[in-house]
Amino acid sequence: MARSTARPVVKLKSSAGTGVTYVTRKNRLNDPDRLVLRKFDPVLGEHVLFREER
Repeated sequence: MARSTARPVVKLKSSAGTGVTYVTRKNRLNDPDRLVLRKFDPVLGEHVLFREER
């Protein structure tokens, strides 16, 4: 079976207000309705919540 190569790009913005953004690609492991991911914010030097911009 051929896998789908269409993977939507998701832009994540730090909810800490530092202006840091990440661009990630959704995969099947992620819940498609999950709007918040915990990622490393280099400005704060710690992991904070990143919100999806839709």
